Amino acid sequence: MLLCFWLWVQSDPLFIEKAEESGLAFQYCNGAYGNYWFPEITGGGVALLDFDQDGDLDVFLIQATWLGPESEKNKAWVPCTPQGGRLFKNLGNPLQFEDVTSKAGIATRGYGQGVAVGDVNADGWPDLYITQFGSNELWLNQKDGTFKDATESFGLKDGGWSTSATFLDYDRDGFEDLYVCHYVDYAISHAPTCYATNSAQDYCGPDCCPATQDSLYHNEKGQGFTNVSALLTGFEKGAGLGVVSLDANGDLWPDLYVANDGDANHLLINSGKGTFSDEALFSGLAVNASGSPEASMGIASGDFDRDGDEDLFLTHLDGETNTLYRNAGGGDFQDRTAAMGLAGPSLPYTGFGTQFVDLDNDGWLDLVCFNGAVHSQVGISPDHGALKQKNLIFMSLSGTKFAESTARGGAAFQVPSVSRGAAFGDLDNDGDSDIIVSQLNAPVSLFLNQVGQKQPWIGVHLLNAKGLDALGAKVEAKMETGPSQFRWVRRDGSYASSNDPRLLFGLGEQKLKALIITWPDASQERLEAPALNRYHRLTQKSSKN
Repeated sequence: MLLCFWLWVQSDPLFIEKAEESGLAFQYCNGAYGNYWFPEITGGGVALLDFDQDGDLDVFLIQATWLGPESEKNKAWVPCTPQGGRLFKNLGNPLQFEDVTSKAGIATRGYGQGVAVGDVNADGWPDLYITQFGSNELWLNQKDGTFKDATESFGLKDGGWSTSATFLDYDRDGFEDLYVCHYVDYAISHAPTCYATNSAQDYCGPDCCPATQDSLYHNEKGQGFTNVSALLTGFEKGAGLGVVSLDANGDLWPDLYVANDGDANHLLINSGKGTFSDEALFSGLAVNASGSPEASMGIASGDFDRDGDEDLFLTHLDGETNTLYRNAGGGDFQDRTAAMGLAGPSLPYTGFGTQFVDLDNDGWLDLVCFNGAVHSQVGISPDHGALKQKNLIFMSLSGTKFAESTARGGAAFQVPSVSRGAAFGDLDNDGDSDIIVSQLNAPVSLFLNQVGQKQPWIGVHLLNAKGLDALGAKVEAKMETGPSQFRWVRRDGSYASSNDPRLLFGLGEQKLKALIITWPDASQERLEAPALNRYHRLTQKSSKN
């Protein structure tokens, strides 16, 4: 009987696609009309956040605009019209969304690329920071279902070409700081013209323009931000596309890993004294095992082998493999891509959104990669058909290897697309991870997990002593037998997107003994034999800060 059940679970498709049926009607319209402007291929992001604090994850989707004069538009090239970023309220089960953008007072103006969720004034309500080709925007949650533009008052206008961003409390003062990736120095007014190998005009790569400096902002106790990017001087500039905050060396201070497109990646180790040093080269994270920098885009961070520290996975350009870096302890990373079965299957694809996620709740983290090309060998059609690629699923074989298992995703998951930002979270609160993916000039996808909830699980939402998301907190799910599972509280990762901050543990056939929480200030708490198949909202009892 158990064998039959296992076979049935294995054959059941992981996902069904529910965007249109659930009311999530949206397209990221990149405004392309035949000029091959570079920013047209790098957006847009997705954010999951409970903006109204009703216990359900809502969705914010980034939008672009026109880059050049509308009078120059080639109508044959315009597949859809940009109409600003959209906020969708989750109405609960059965899963249904309502577009509340107008009610919320959000009116984005620029050419959107990505989005980060943070709590800039430490009031317990999530705010939205939108990265753009041009000036960025901060939308402050008013705690009544509305947002206001607080970009200028908080000093976060930034500028240039921003891609991914993340909030982190790098000095552990209780207020979330901000890191913003910048790409290259590109301007529409003097944009270079680039070509494919067949001499047809094509989109440029990052080598067309100089890389630019990323930005770091310090939060001044919820009143505004100070630009402290001088802390990043001395590092080689890179064409930044992805960023994740993690504790790379296990010292409980939040570090930063930055994915650079065609340049060596950065591992910014936090000294705990307000400074950072780039340790990527010495840690094995600057380049791949062959010593080459790659076209890094998306980042996943998680403990795939259940040894208690965070490993890293990056998506890259077609012709390069994606890269898995295993943390051997103390911030010493090793390229284990080929050994783990991840090299060959990724070679033909250009990856963006990605994540370590336990799709079937068997207790082992799987990998999902969302793909879409950026260059074409045969020219590019108005609907970007030449850029469409299939997405990838890699199921974990108990942490020893990954097996390419895209067919398990179901029919909708296998439809080729031009995927970019992807956000991961439990949209229907049933105990498994769902995914929302933004596509270029095509309807957004909502992949609703159909398998994970059939296994035992436990969810955790951690708040610090001030009632705020405990970014950087570590949770060990200790089992009766076998290795523990480990998760870290974060919203970042993937590509240009923001994820569910709650932690989800699939238990498979194992029995949970206790949850051991290590808070960012190093204090610990233990919860014995918590109830399964539900979310636990846990607040830190005391703080050393």
